Amino acid sequence: MASGKKSGSGKHEQGVNGRRSSKRKEGPIVMDTKAVFAAVYDVCEENAAFFSSSPKGSAGGAVRRLVDAMRTIQEHARNLEPVVSGFAAIYHHFDFDPHIPANGYRSLVKVVRCCLLHIVHKGRYISSSRRSIFFRVAHNASEMEAYSNALCQLRALLYLAQRLLHDNSHGNLFFQEENGLNQSFIREYASMHKGCFYGRCLGFQFTPSIRPHLQTMAIGLVSFSENYRKHQSGLGVAASSLFTSGKYAIDPELRGAEYERITQNLDVHFWKSFWNITETEILASLASMTSVQVKVNRMLLVPGVAFDLPLVADPKVSVTIAPPTAHIGPAPIQMRLISYELREGQDSEELLAMCRSEGGSMSLSLGLKTKRSPPSPWLLVHYHGGGFVAQTSKSHEPYLKSWSQDLNVPILSVDYSLAPEAPFPRALEECFYAYCWALKNSHLLGWTGERVCLAGDSAGGNLCVTVSMRAACHGVRLPDGLVAAYPATLLTAYASPSRLLTLMDPLLPFSVLSRCLNAYAGVEPNPEKQVEKVSTLSMVRRDTALLLRDFRQGASNWIQSLLDQHRPTANAASLLPAACWRLWALLRRPLTLVMSSLHSPSSASSSDAVRKSVSEATLSSPHSDPPVPPKEPSDFSARKDSLKSRTCQDLGTHLNSTHTAPLLSECTPEDVSFFLPPPPDASTSSALSSMAIPPPGGSEEGSENPCEFPVGFEPLRSEQLADIPPQDSPIVKNPYMSPLLAPDSMLQALPPVHIVACALDPILDDSVMFAKRLRSVERPVTLCIVDDLPHGFLSLSQLSRETREATNICVERIREVFQGKDATAPPLPTNGHRKLERTNAVPADLLQNDQDIAQDGADHGGVFGGQTIPEEGAGLTGEGEKMAEGEGPAGLVAASNLGDTKEIGA
Repeated sequence: MASGKKSGSGKHEQGVNGRRSSKRKEGPIVMDTKAVFAAVYDVCEENAAFFSSSPKGSAGGAVRRLVDAMRTIQEHARNLEPVVSGFAAIYHHFDFDPHIPANGYRSLVKVVRCCLLHIVHKGRYISSSRRSIFFRVAHNASEMEAYSNALCQLRALLYLAQRLLHDNSHGNLFFQEENGLNQSFIREYASMHKGCFYGRCLGFQFTPSIRPHLQTMAIGLVSFSENYRKHQSGLGVAASSLFTSGKYAIDPELRGAEYERITQNLDVHFWKSFWNITETEILASLASMTSVQVKVNRMLLVPGVAFDLPLVADPKVSVTIAPPTAHIGPAPIQMRLISYELREGQDSEELLAMCRSEGGSMSLSLGLKTKRSPPSPWLLVHYHGGGFVAQTSKSHEPYLKSWSQDLNVPILSVDYSLAPEAPFPRALEECFYAYCWALKNSHLLGWTGERVCLAGDSAGGNLCVTVSMRAACHGVRLPDGLVAAYPATLLTAYASPSRLLTLMDPLLPFSVLSRCLNAYAGVEPNPEKQVEKVSTLSMVRRDTALLLRDFRQGASNWIQSLLDQHRPTANAASLLPAACWRLWALLRRPLTLVMSSLHSPSSASSSDAVRKSVSEATLSSPHSDPPVPPKEPSDFSARKDSLKSRTCQDLGTHLNSTHTAPLLSECTPEDVSFFLPPPPDASTSSALSSMAIPPPGGSEEGSENPCEFPVGFEPLRSEQLADIPPQDSPIVKNPYMSPLLAPDSMLQALPPVHIVACALDPILDDSVMFAKRLRSVERPVTLCIVDDLPHGFLSLSQLSRETREATNICVERIREVFQGKDATAPPLPTNGHRKLERTNAVPADLLQNDQDIAQDGADHGGVFGGQTIPEEGAGLTGEGEKMAEGEGPAGLVAASNLGDTKEIGA
């Protein structure tokens, strides 16, 4: 299921024309593209002819719909066949290396093949069941119409990918101009129909075991949206959503239309609320009961105090690590310490004074007086994902507990402040401070201080890289390695072939992705939506609940301190000023909002007042405590106001430091560039030119409505345009925000990097291009590609065997960092997925090259995603037959994706 770097089998790759390719002597045996398209033509023609000649009866309308869908599929397939064949001949030029076949062009072709195979599978089911008295013509007509619409939209995406080939330089996956193709992609996304991918076809490209969970998530999302603005309690919203979810379960078309509307129009606060559902009391308790039980699971509130660390170059000289101050001023940094065993120092009074009670887990571990193990030589520092706007370490607890058990290491997971209340660089400052604090206080974490690894997923992967870059800038100790799972390394709106998948991805739609990135960049939200969400009543209600919680928690800790004389009382004492500050915020909030509205000369000043209230709400949220006013004036408090208005002008400056790091402004534009491979030879240039098409007529500069597609084709359009906020902030090009744009000098300082990416992830190209850049500056880097799983599979690790095995790949990469393995060496063999189990025979004319799958998988270091195809008409694969075309193990799952034939509400 994953592609690792390993020597090939020496077999020749067979091209789409049936001849052996002389360009690539090593590679997997491929599938004949023409055979797949021939199967589509045959099954559609045979069914169309049957239903056209059969008596219509009462189902005449449904029969006509089914016949029209079959004819439309044939038309799309005839136009797609030369495009798919052309991409299959050239997409290997964009791979990281010949043994790791992965890039956005491959992913697009893989999705098209998967859609075609689903059509063949469902068409054969119709052929075998159409004479049955239980055959439902209307249902099957809806199924084929959904896949016909999906194929139409995929055809449009392939045309846009051809535009990328034309406008990009050789080997580049991103279009780097500000306008042009990027604006065209945004314009097309805003108007193209997407509901077909969220209804009956939801998740068809992923492994069958994950699709029911995606359907449940989609039903929950559209039900949650109905009750989102009713200002109910969390339990009330959940109960109301449960009652309204039935109509979306039985009507896939309604679900798809509503899902499209939500993804196109709702703001980032809605997504923050929905993604944080997993942290509610009920769901968090269920996840805790099913996860590994650990001895230590404690929330820490580390006060923001400056401290010194020795320089790596000269340990006699120290550098001062300043606490985070951007946007919201000094505040404690929240971290979660997880350890499968109780180790020395993890129950010390100094650490317990920083603990924040979350229930019985901490008090239980104290009362049992568990035997203490010696400190571990390894420490894992973790940064969670969530698009920089949602989730905390609590959402990622299940797999972190499992990692702590498997690796036998303590894990420190950082709960950094979230956007839009705390945009860039607040999260980076807190993560860097937490890393340095761990280096300084290894004795409190049950760690000897020997080896440390950074790990994170998605946004957390971005922070792993940028924290390492900042550590190198300060001259402090670097981590021994970092493991980034599907990281976002380029936070600009640049178009790439994998980002075209945002049109259909249920977890990363482009409009949602752009809202999250704009929030992290500090772009002001829509004032109307913000005012609607942040009302005076809701803010007062929130502050009242937090005030009562702090008084209750303070009283509880004070009583515990009386009962246990050995327990430190600092925690109870620290909550008293926090409660007082919450009381003051509660009393002044209505007056502040009223006075700001009276004195506001324009709507702009009103929105500023709202933004300030949101920042105050963040300081009063359950995920962060308000900063305690310092007893004496400090340089940090004096700079607070200026830091709120300056996003990040100087990340390299730190107070009272005896070591000066190069400033960010010293990086000249010439230093920042994508990795450019050597110029291609004549034959390669000819192959690329044959596929790369210039913009069709009507797209000349100055045209009001440019045409992006060939004459005679138009994709399906939405009834309502998507609301995509423009990305006009130059800060997204900051190397500490988009490390792919960092100069070579900054990348050369990074430790060994291990990247685990998803082949069907819209941000796959971020990982491929970043790995190429690291290789170009001769840094140790590995790239592992996981097939058939969506972005965010770590959070789904408990749901299926495939996600668990993909999570184990990350564990093995972390283990390699701890063991000091060379990042450029071939990866160690892991417990891979079972080979694809096939239960149905395949016609001889569909597939060719009957070879041994296990041998090919061993030759390419692949981890397969195999599932048993259930009986529903004729199958597509036979025992030992290949399903890949230039994709190695990746193509094997094209057949396994056919197992989902039981649609909710069918």
